[in-house]
Amino acid sequence: MVDQTEPTIPPEISVVVPVHNEVDNIEPLIKEILAALQGLGASEILYVDDCSRDGTPEKLVNLKRQIDVLRVLTHQKQSGQSAAIRSGIKAARGTLIITLDGDGQNDPADIPKLLNAYRDHARANVMICGHRARRQDSLTKKVSSKIANGIRARLLGDSTPDTGCGLKVFRRDDFLDLPSFDHMHRFLPALMLRNGGEVVSVEVSHRPRERGKSKYGTFDRLWVGITDLVGVMWLKRRKIDPKVDENK
Repeated sequence: MVDQTEPTIPPEISVVVPVHNEVDNIEPLIKEILAALQGLGASEILYVDDCSRDGTPEKLVNLKRQIDVLRVLTHQKQSGQSAAIRSGIKAARGTLIITLDGDGQNDPADIPKLLNAYRDHARANVMICGHRARRQDSLTKKVSSKIANGIRARLLGDSTPDTGCGLKVFRRDDFLDLPSFDHMHRFLPALMLRNGGEVVSVEVSHRPRERGKSKYGTFDRLWVGITDLVGVMWLKRRKIDPKVDENK
C-alpha cells in the first residue's frame, strides 16, 4: 500500500488528522484518504497522535514504513484536539490544509468537492467548511449540536450551520494568523471571519462510527462550549485592525 505521489515533490496539499485511541480506524481511513488524493497533485498526510494508549502510535509507525507521504507526529503530553490540529498544521509543508477527524465518520471522498469549492472562491482568508446535513449520530447528540450551533451562530454571527464538522479546507498561513487556544477548533469559522476572511459551507457525507468510542459526552461539550463562547465573543470585540498608510 504505497502511494504513487513522488515524495521529493514539495506538497501543495497537507491533510492533517488528529487522533487519540483510534487504532482500529487508522489503516482504513488512511487508505480512503490516499484514494481521495489521487490526481490532486503532490500531497502529504500528517497524523498527530495525542498520547494514545491503545496501540495507535505503533500502528502509525508501521504504516509510515509503507507509505511515503505519511508523516507521524506524537505529543509528549496529552493536549487535546485543537493542539493536535495546530501541531499538524505548523509541521505541514503544503500551502493548503485539509483537516478531518480520525474516527472515520468524515468521508475522505468529499475532499475533491471541498477543494473545488475552495478554487471557486480562491482568495486569501477563505475557509471551506463541511456541513453534515444528514448526521449519523444519536438523537441526543444531534439535538444538542443543533441547539449549540444555533446559540453560537446567534452570538458570534458566523452564519455557519455546522462548525463541528472536521472536514475543512484553508490556507496554512491563514490558520496560523488566528489566535490559538484550547478548543479553538470549534470556533474556526468565527475566528476566520474575525480576521476579515470568508467562510463557505458545503454539504458533505457523514457516517456512523463503526470502530472505537466517542471522546466527548454531551455535558462535556456543553460546559466547555459555553466558556469558550464567552472567550471568542471577547476576542471579537478586542480585534485590532488599523488601516495603515506608508509615507512615500
